[in-house]
Amino acid sequence: MIRRASLDNQSNTAAGLAHQFSAQQAEDPPRSFKEEGCLVVVNLREDGRRRRINEAQRQTEAPLTMRTRQSRQVCVLLPNKEHLDCTIRVTARGREVLKSVLKQLGVSELQVLGLAVLRDNEYLFIDLDQKLSKCFGKTWNQGSLMVPFILFLRVQYYVENGLLIFSSKVQQLYYAELRQKVLGSQSRLQEALFFQLAASALQSDLGDLEQREDEDVEEGDDDGRQRKCYFLPEDYFPSWLIKRRGRDFLLQHGPVLHMELRGLSHRQAILQFIKEANGLRDGAVTFYRMRQEKKQLRSPVHLGVELRGVQIYEEVEGKLCLLYVLFWTDIDRLTFQGCRFEISAVGSLCLPKLVYYTPSAFHSKHILKHLSDSHSFHISTRDALSYIQLENKQACELYKEAYICDTARLAKRLQCNNSFTSCLTGCSFAAVTAAARSSQEEEEEKEEEEVSYIEFEMCVDDPEELIVDDPAEVLWLAELHPCVSISAPSLLPSPHWAAVTMEVKQVLRRRADEGVSVD
Repeated sequence: MIRRASLDNQSNTAAGLAHQFSAQQAEDPPRSFKEEGCLVVVNLREDGRRRRINEAQRQTEAPLTMRTRQSRQVCVLLPNKEHLDCTIRVTARGREVLKSVLKQLGVSELQVLGLAVLRDNEYLFIDLDQKLSKCFGKTWNQGSLMVPFILFLRVQYYVENGLLIFSSKVQQLYYAELRQKVLGSQSRLQEALFFQLAASALQSDLGDLEQREDEDVEEGDDDGRQRKCYFLPEDYFPSWLIKRRGRDFLLQHGPVLHMELRGLSHRQAILQFIKEANGLRDGAVTFYRMRQEKKQLRSPVHLGVELRGVQIYEEVEGKLCLLYVLFWTDIDRLTFQGCRFEISAVGSLCLPKLVYYTPSAFHSKHILKHLSDSHSFHISTRDALSYIQLENKQACELYKEAYICDTARLAKRLQCNNSFTSCLTGCSFAAVTAAARSSQEEEEEKEEEEVSYIEFEMCVDDPEELIVDDPAEVLWLAELHPCVSISAPSLLPSPHWAAVTMEVKQVLRRRADEGVSVD
């Protein structure tokens, strides 16, 4: 029974296939062998071509997808507005990018520079031993070769002297970022320092100023004015200083200070700029924004990391007000827990624990790493800095001073002072004249009598001084007037002056009785 059923099923299947074949032949009329053969050949050619195209596409797309999965494109922006392109593995760490940057720059180490990522409008220096996927987040795994990831090469540690930077290329990158910081500085009480920095920058960029550019320019000399405008104030002065003083004032006095630096080489001008930039309050500092409360929307607190320690500012009406200055020796402990960032000062300062909040735990971790590395860098360069400072003290350096002033304001001040002084002088002169008028009238008669004698004495050709008093009476005059000094010898005999002495004695006694001073 089972065998018969299987045979019946096979017969039914064969009948169904025959029925389908007959239906297909009814729809497609039979063609000759020759036509069918040609059609078969044509179909084979088209299939082969399509197959080859598909295989070629698969061969090109396969390496591309493999490359996308295994590598990423990273663009590193430099402080001098240049960029470097790096192709690295997906599983790469920050140190691989650093090696590629060192190779392209042609230096052995960056010393004071570090790689940073932009997060919430703040530059955070990455940990070179950490994977880049943790810095860029989920977008790192979804990246492609067409859209590069951006890293920034920025100053991580500031130095007091540019000689601590060995490589000239790194020194120029350090100088380029300091230039940008000076242009964005808000130290409005250090106006004179900005003129010195501008002069150093001009000497570094343009070299010695030609003598013809320092000559006075007449009012109608347009060519001379163009020669004096050999730089743009926006490239060397902050915007607020240009607004306060005006472009003409900066173009007039900038070349004067630039002229004082004649003879400095490009490297010496850079070193001088680096040294002077440390004098700016917000120059050689890296700022991080923080909040005083966890749920606060704004970030009014600015934590500044510098070479010698930490500065804490509070933003009030758009201006930074300094709250604390903590050197490394003043800090006892730095801790973070999530967004909470704590600074504990040493007990001798009697300061409470400073608690602030960062935008995220990622910020707290990288800020703490930056503080720790800055402290280590300060300790490692301390001995070298002291040696350089000792050499600078022993070296003989010429000292120059240059002065600039606003002549319009100075003229107004002098005019006001002169008018006030003239009033005081007139009043005092009138008072003195009124007080001395009576005494002058009394002495006029005596002067008229003694004029002939005085003129005679002036005509004597004897170079030595002569005492015309009677020696016997000089001691009496000295006792009456203690301030008189008797040191010269007597040259004339007393009988000739007896009458004169008696007359003078009577005058002195009369004044003494009336209470009039002998002087």
